[in-house]
Amino acid sequence: MDKHSEDLVLSYTRVRTALGLLGLALPLVLIVGGLFDEPRLENSQGIEATISDFYHTTYRDIFVGCLCAIGVFLISYRGYRRAPGDWISDDWLATSAGVAAFGLAFFPNEGGGMAITSMTQRAVGTDLSPVLHYSFALIFFSSLAAFCLVKFSRTAKPGKRRIYRFCGHTILASMLATAICVVLKRWVGGVGRELVLEYKLIFWFEAIGIWAFALSWLIKGRADLALARMGRKRRVLTQDMLDDREDHA
Repeated sequence: MDKHSEDLVLSYTRVRTALGLLGLALPLVLIVGGLFDEPRLENSQGIEATISDFYHTTYRDIFVGCLCAIGVFLISYRGYRRAPGDWISDDWLATSAGVAAFGLAFFPNEGGGMAITSMTQRAVGTDLSPVLHYSFALIFFSSLAAFCLVKFSRTAKPGKRRIYRFCGHTILASMLATAICVVLKRWVGGVGRELVLEYKLIFWFEAIGIWAFALSWLIKGRADLALARMGRKRRVLTQDMLDDREDHA
């Protein structure tokens, strides 16, 4: 690995690590904030029913800011060139996820009722905004699952490949569980709805999916960092050998 390639790897490492840390922090900050506000504010519900519902609380800035930062990092991430047989490149997949992250941030769900609380709601209406929000959520999580199951797993060693696949399947499972909870909450009702609301099941399933995404990107960042360090050591060793030959010439 030459110095130019090593610098590129280090750049990708920083982006992946930043994405992992943001994904790790977002649910944690919202959990702490919700629990902190619950005894202090009359209208606080503690942890909201969904992560997206925090848009309609005093933690809107954190929700929107984290998603925008994730979106910027994903859009700026180019990744590796498309390998033979790949149906989509790293760049296009990351860009799709990044655009979806912005959509999640700027098109709020119906948690705030029918009141217009944002510029985008005024532009598209309070009925269409939640539809766009959930559509972007589907694209966002599907893209992240594809990174784990297809992109990261392709070149990983067996041990890390199992972790990436576990993360990808966890993201997909969290999406399915969230969809089931939404059905129970909106259309079935009864005990199922009460369980979903009482235990904040949608929030926790969403958080698990985000944490799985964060874990995969943190591990990928560490793996690339190790690769860069190996390249640096190999380059230093090669230079030392050349210097020795010159000294003995």
